[in-house]
Amino acid sequence: MFDCLRSRTLTTAMGEVAYVTNDFSSVNPAYPPLFFWHGFGGGSSRYEWSAVYPAFAAEYPLFALDLPGWGASEHRNQPYTVAAYVEHLLECLGRLTVEPAVVITSSLTAAFAIQGAIAHPQRFRGLILTCPTGLSEFGQDYRRTPLAQIARQPYVDMAFYRLGVANSLSVQSFMATQQFARPSRISPEMVATYTAVAQLPGAEFAALAFVRGDLCCDLSRFLPHLTVPTYIVWGEQAKLPPVAVGQRLAQLNPEAIRAFEVIPEVGLTPQLECPGVMIGRIDRYLGELLASPWGDR
Repeated sequence: MFDCLRSRTLTTAMGEVAYVTNDFSSVNPAYPPLFFWHGFGGGSSRYEWSAVYPAFAAEYPLFALDLPGWGASEHRNQPYTVAAYVEHLLECLGRLTVEPAVVITSSLTAAFAIQGAIAHPQRFRGLILTCPTGLSEFGQDYRRTPLAQIARQPYVDMAFYRLGVANSLSVQSFMATQQFARPSRISPEMVATYTAVAQLPGAEFAALAFVRGDLCCDLSRFLPHLTVPTYIVWGEQAKLPPVAVGQRLAQLNPEAIRAFEVIPEVGLTPQLECPGVMIGRIDRYLGELLASPWGDR
């Protein structure tokens, strides 16, 4: 299965991005392309989905990407904004495929995908999202939190990043307290991979933009305008944000949101914590999308 995956790069407006794709000659021509994008956090990259996307490589055109400023993609010292990332997602969809795609992503990146799907629904066959959030839903403002305020202080921000993010102890602690429901599921490989990515030259530029709150938005403002078929998965033990926020978001647009499922005993990233469960959910949602005529919204 892994033999069919190849590493590629694409030059975009935000810099060169790295991605993994497969050999399209072996896939089902009736199946839509799948795009996997990771969420944000210290050391984030497409590794977040690495135990999931290979399961679909034999049948679907597949792209698993590192976002600009993250993973193996270019780490420019540039403004990282919501608008820039929304445009980046749309640029990648337009450059890498001509077919409407299923976008599979999580957390803050899911909020960007929703905004892209509202602006250009013709480019999307569907959305499959884990714990989607803008971190500022329903009038809450993440930028007012102490963490965001610390990250806004010159010099202090870099010390915070080095001591509080870009080392194995901080990565392990964040995974155990925020990302996973069961710390016993955290592997040494996960910690080592996230730490190595967080320590890449320039990795602090996008990461600090995230911690400062530069990338936050109120997802509740956008969801009512979504028309693309959407499936949402939420970890029962997720804290940022909790299930109650997800349920409230899903109620804003029951027509577009075809499913809202809570996975028990899982945290913020079920794709890492229980990849087999996520593979099953994605496979089922893809089956439902394939059974629905294109344009049935």
